[in-house]
Amino acid sequence: MAIDLLGKPWTGQILWVLQEGPLRFNELAARVPGIGEKVLSARLKELECQGLLVRRVLPTTPVRVEYELTCKGQGFRQVVEAVTQWGTQIVDAEDQAR
Repeated sequence: MAIDLLGKPWTGQILWVLQEGPLRFNELAARVPGIGEKVLSARLKELECQGLLVRRVLPTTPVRVEYELTCKGQGFRQVVEAVTQWGTQIVDAEDQAR
């Protein structure tokens, strides 16, 4: 299930950008260059359905919507750290083999 979710284009980048804190749709789009609005909207809905982020409608005029990671979504940082550590081990092993 996690691999299926992370295997979708842009999902990892969205989760990573949201590690910084809540962002509005246009802020997210600007921080994930190249993503289209339809795809961003679809990914945000999927992540919300999976319980990885929450969508908040702010009572302002005009109405603003922001997206924020849940505790489950914040766990993505551990995934990135583990993959980074694994990648470092691979590079170190290659350097030692040379």
